[in-house]
Amino acid sequence: MIRMMTISGIILLMLGITGIGWLLLTPSGSNFRYLMADTLITTQHRHWAKYIIGQHELDVRVQQYQQRFNAMGEERDTHEIHTQSQPQPVDTAVPVSTQPEEKPLVEIEEISGTGYSGYVMTVNDPTKIRIGVPAKQGRGERVRSMVERTGAIAGVNGGGFADPNWQGNGFQPIGIVMSGGKLFYDDLGKSKSTQVVGLDRDGKMVAGRYSLSELEQMGVQEAVTFQPRIIVNGKGLIKNAADGWGIAPRTAMGQREDGAILFVVIDGRQPGHSIGANLYDVQQIMLERGAVIAANLDGGSSTVLVNDGHVINKPSTKSSEGRYLPTAFLVFEHPEQATISNVWNGLGPKDIDPGKW
Repeated sequence: MIRMMTISGIILLMLGITGIGWLLLTPSGSNFRYLMADTLITTQHRHWAKYIIGQHELDVRVQQYQQRFNAMGEERDTHEIHTQSQPQPVDTAVPVSTQPEEKPLVEIEEISGTGYSGYVMTVNDPTKIRIGVPAKQGRGERVRSMVERTGAIAGVNGGGFADPNWQGNGFQPIGIVMSGGKLFYDDLGKSKSTQVVGLDRDGKMVAGRYSLSELEQMGVQEAVTFQPRIIVNGKGLIKNAADGWGIAPRTAMGQREDGAILFVVIDGRQPGHSIGANLYDVQQIMLERGAVIAANLDGGSSTVLVNDGHVINKPSTKSSEGRYLPTAFLVFEHPEQATISNVWNGLGPKDIDPGKW
């Protein structure tokens, strides 16, 4: 009995030494360590990554990603859209049964891949999208609540926000917020530009680094700050999965040449359901569906998709409703009738405590 235990102990020790050697001394082991570190960087446990790659490498990794994301927003987008939103004349010479069917405003498709599952929501008329914001000062609002309150038919989480210790109240956005062509919030400080994701007055998607004056000249109506842009002028900017910033719940927005907007929503951090995806996965999902421009939105525990009054996905939060957030992309049958007021009117960044509920 003692002999068997000794042999078992030796075998376990050898396996442990072999495993450590693989992690530290082989290219595949090193890639796995950085994948684990990148995944932790996207969570509230970012500091744990130092035990995998070291504090210096962690600091370098975060800085490299920031520099890379900034560079990915620099190329000027030149894509054009040819929207199908206007009613098409009926050709009386063609039988009614063969006339092209009018697409629904919103279509939802389930998707899955290695380790992840989620949805693609297609909005066939990009001019039907508005940025929604909370109703009351002091805290954010869940997307389903925004959808119900404003009369929207669907909604997806939007831009980033100040989130102390990942317990923030969701009320202080990062960067800018524009809705209905008006600047609701501006936290640029001395910065002259920011990475934005949004739409202009014609429904053309805008993503990349722009100044406020450029956004005004471009006629941008709806916008939030987030990064990185992952597709521009029809080409993907992320070369491979190793550059995909770890595995996490994801939300992203893209646009096809016909003007349709694609929202990719992927669940994560839920073994047995969906672990999550990297940004390369998201990029490829977009490219496969014809996106010519696409950008990352706030993911992680913020990722949520609402349609017909229900949360469709499974957010990685204690509540099935998801988090309190400052912004959401909302879809309306009649967006011109939506009442969306500036909840930050009269408030500056210094007037908001993002950790106080």
